[in-house]
Order: sequence, then structure tokens, then C-alpha cells
Amino acid sequence: MQSVVFEDLGRRAYKETWDYQESLLKQNTDIKAAARQQIAPPDPATLPTTNYLLFVEHDPVYTLGKNGNGDHVLIDEAGRQERGISYYHINRGGDITFHGPGQLVGYPIFDLEKFRTDLGWYLRSLEEVIIQTIAEYGLEGKRSPGETGVWLDPEVPGKARKICAMGIKCSRWITMHGFALNVNTDLSYFEHIIPCGIVGKRVTSLEKELGHTIPMEEVAAKLRSRFEKIFGCRLSVQNS
Repeated sequence: MQSVVFEDLGRRAYKETWDYQESLLKQNTDIKAAARQQIAPPDPATLPTTNYLLFVEHDPVYTLGKNGNGDHVLIDEAGRQERGISYYHINRGGDITFHGPGQLVGYPIFDLEKFRTDLGWYLRSLEEVIIQTIAEYGLEGKRSPGETGVWLDPEVPGKARKICAMGIKCSRWITMHGFALNVNTDLSYFEHIIPCGIVGKRVTSLEKELGHTIPMEEVAAKLRSRFEKIFGCRLSVQNS
């Protein structure tokens, strides 16, 4: 069973958290790079890398993946400034998405050589964490073929709606970035983008589906429990 350091960062600006992720990733990749210089490199699974899971709520921000289409941002810089929305073109996969208050964002900094070196397995496992979590609220989360993330009714034309977006980066089998689960998110922010670059499909939240506000701490606790079960790990809390 792998050990994972868990940190709840509270509400943070996006750039601050992105920089923190990068620093944790670099710590781990530096360890691996040094090991590869040895005459007899050790088994990667025995290296002293550290797994992290960060939870955070961001100030309003749009982020565009490294190969995303900037035309999917439908609001100009003046409009973003007027609404207090930051914007970053970042180094994860995926297209354009929104992060903001009422959304639970999770960033696993995992050494997959201590889990399983398979990005498809990793993404499907992240999706399963969300699917099992929202099932506790009576919602049937599903996968949509060719579209990473978790959806409701993806097979029903006109009803498909995304409740959790995902996008990752992986370097030397160390992951960063992750998922964004809409809990009590103000969905009007999504009206100024084409979410994930997917035309004709809507975005939803737990609050919208259930008709009432959901305590963020409650959702976070359920997510932590599912992470431990699905990834076969043990979370140890670190105060931020």
C-alpha cells in the first residue's frame, strides 16, 4: 500500500498552486534523474519519491491545455478583467476549462512507477474515483468514449452534461494537474468558453443536479476515501 501525503490548500490563486505542483514534480523527477546516473540504477519502485494529493478551490480562472485551441475562449482580456477571471495557457493535456469557487480541484502528484505505469489506467482510475463519489449522491456518472472526464447521460443526445473535467501532465512517470469536480460551482462562467473544446454538450454540478448546496468538506471526505480504495493507498494529512 503506497503512502500519499494529502494537503488541503483551501482557496488559492491558480498560479501559486501551479508553481507548487511544479516544485513537487521537480523534487521527484530530480530523484529519478540522479538515480539514472548511477552505474547500477536501482529499481524505480524503491526510489524515495513522495506521492502527494492536493485539494484546492481556485479563484476564478480559465486554463487552456498545451495543445488547446485559443478560439474556444469566447471572452476577451477586457471582459475577463471586468469579471475578475485570470487566464493561463498551461502544460497539461486537454483544452479550455474553468476553475473557481465551489469547485473541488484535485492534483495528484503520483509516481506511477509505484502504482502502475499506464496512463490509460491512471485516467480511468481518476474517473472511477469521481464516479463512485457522486454515486453516493444518487448520480450515475459515466465515461464518454474518446472524452476524458465524468459525464451524466453521455449517450443521450441533448442531455449529455459534464460534471468533472480532467487533464494531466506526466514526466518520468510523475503526474501533475488532475481533475475538477463541479460541486457548487457558478456554471455561468462556462458560458464564456467552449468547455474542453466540446461543442453541443453542457456542464453541470452536484448542486444543479440535486437542487441544493453540498458541503465541500463532505465531498472532499468522500473523495479521499475513494482515492484510498481505488489506488490502494493510505493518505496522511499534512497541514498547509
